[in-house]
Amino acid sequence: MNDPAHEIHVTTLEIVPGRKIVHSFGLVRGSAVRAHHFGTDLIAFLKNLFGGEIEEYTKVLAEAREQALDRMLSDARSLGANAVVGFRFMSAEVISGAAEMVAYGTAVRVEPPGGGAA
Repeated sequence: MNDPAHEIHVTTLEIVPGRKIVHSFGLVRGSAVRAHHFGTDLIAFLKNLFGGEIEEYTKVLAEAREQALDRMLSDARSLGANAVVGFRFMSAEVISGAAEMVAYGTAVRVEPPGGGAA
């Protein structure tokens, strides 16, 4: 969503520089589980023999990160937050051939130091 009224600041810091946290909504998260296709696994196996980046897996993980981030931002918006602090990604193998990507942080409402809209 590119609507400036719904823009959410996301930072790995525990603060939003130049803003004051006026309310904390707590943990927000989003996740995505992606599996590879047999063809991708075959290409990856062959590339592993000769070395180099496995672009197919890089693409799958990038898509999962974006989806997890979008879901986390949706969670934050639904609470009325305009920022997420302490943002992190985490990944884990769910089953052989499938990985979960999780985006998480703390949803907060921030304002400029003097008060008013952020």
